[in-house]
Order: sequence, then structure tokens, then C-alpha cells
Amino acid sequence: MIKIPKKIYEGMIKHAKLKAPIEACGYLAGVGEEVKVLYEMTNADNSEEHFSFAPEEQFDVFKKASGLGLRLMACYHSHPITPARPSDEDIRLAYDPNISYIIISLAQDMLELKSFKIKNGEVTKEEVEVL
Repeated sequence: MIKIPKKIYEGMIKHAKLKAPIEACGYLAGVGEEVKVLYEMTNADNSEEHFSFAPEEQFDVFKKASGLGLRLMACYHSHPITPARPSDEDIRLAYDPNISYIIISLAQDMLELKSFKIKNGEVTKEEVEVL
């Protein structure tokens, strides 16, 4: 389970809508199961179909979170026109089995946010609690 404060949940949704039709992306950091900080990132690919982080920005976020005593808990990104489920590329590029992978779908005006654990290509849905 991942617990996301309402303000952070709304921040992710706002980020996804603001960047559409480009995929928005970022990290969530926190303690235990609870998210404490949202880090909006730049989609270095500037693409409607995939995203990537610039390594220097990714390292900077890691340092900031660590400096606050937080761990990176989740990587999030939006799917502007497809459902909230991992694509084949999302699964292939899910290198860290210890974090959650959150997908925000804006498809057909039906906002949907889902979280997944991905380990060795196996996808497991994860419960999300909005606080």
C-alpha cells in the first residue's frame, strides 16, 4: 500500500493535466508507506508516448530527498490518452523493484490513478490510500 496526502495527489493530477499531451513524470518521497514530498520532474524526451529523466535532475532529487531523511517511494507518470496500466515499455524500464510505479490516465476525460509494483517483469497492482 502507498498512502498519498490529498494535496500531493492533487499536485500529481495538476502536473499531468498541465503537461498534457506530453507525459508528465516525477518522484514521490516519504517514510514507511506515507508520501511526504512530490518532486515534479522534466520529461527529458518531451514525448506523448514515453518519458525519461535527465540523470542530473534525477540525482538532484535523490540528494534532496535523502537530505530530508526520506526515501524515493514511487515514480509517477501520466498516460494522456491510454489507460492507467503499465505499457510494455513501462514494464521493461522498471528497474527498481523496491518502489511503486504510479500511472495517471487522462484518457477520455476519465481521470484514473493506479499504482503498481513491478519486479522481474511481473506487475502487481498496489492499493492507494488518499489521506
